[in-house]
Amino acid sequence: MSPRTDAAVQARRQATQEMLERLQTALAGAARDHAPVTIAALARTARVSRTFLYQNQQARALIEQATRTSRPHPGASSSASRAQPAWRERALNAEDALAQAQREIRTQRTHIAELLGKIRDLEHDLPEGSLQRIVTENTTLKQHIRQLTQDNQQMQERLTSARQNNRFMDKRIADLEAQLAPYLTTPPPRP
Repeated sequence: MSPRTDAAVQARRQATQEMLERLQTALAGAARDHAPVTIAALARTARVSRTFLYQNQQARALIEQATRTSRPHPGASSSASRAQPAWRERALNAEDALAQAQREIRTQRTHIAELLGKIRDLEHDLPEGSLQRIVTENTTLKQHIRQLTQDNQQMQERLTSARQNNRFMDKRIADLEAQLAPYLTTPPPRP
């Protein structure tokens, strides 16, 4: 084999050995916590793929050995051993959810405080009675806009009428020019 191939094989063996060590650590943690041994949980905890756990013979042997030793003895209470990890998992999940909710509440409170501060700053800048004055000016401006809109509409109607009158007059002038044209082009009769 070439040196590159040897190096690749050695790196692969090293990576496999590291994954097996992480798997052993995860199995030891599961045994210590009396947690059930599942492929999904082991893959997550050991940071390995499920495929590795199924295909690697050493990994399968470690899992089978841990499964045999984790089975309750005939006289042991299996419900108590299952209840403790489930209770612990629920407690950890509840703690995580509580911490997340508290972070979210702090974020929302900070945001609300900033917005209230901005509102207070805006109100502080306004002198006494200015709110009523602003409302009155706003109403006056709206009435002025309505009046200007009506005036604009009337001017548009007048402009349309003036354009129609202009077209009528242009047509009338053209008709009169047509009637006068023969008199303008022929010379006057001689006496």
